[in-house]
Amino acid sequence: METNRVNGFDALGDPTRRAIFQRLAGGPRAVGELARDLPVSRPAVSQHLRVLKRARLVSDEADGTRRIYRIDPQGVRDLRDQLDRFWDQALAAFKAVAEDGGD
Repeated sequence: METNRVNGFDALGDPTRRAIFQRLAGGPRAVGELARDLPVSRPAVSQHLRVLKRARLVSDEADGTRRIYRIDPQGVRDLRDQLDRFWDQALAAFKAVAEDGGD
């Protein structure tokens, strides 16, 4: 069992990680490309990528001496499934209250 897994919502709760994730939505990129125009250092971007990887939101592969990061579709699907379950529960609770007349 993986004990170092990070919750995807927690991982995306950080604005820098969200910015990195949004950049990866445009396609695979190396750390240097991701760090460009961000207000943090390249080593900090690498640390943020490690968190996103532990949350299974990104994956990486070697390309010579570089690592190329991309969004992990399965991890995003898992996060979406969690959100859908939460939303379904919230709607069911709202429906129950509405049908009860709010009493």
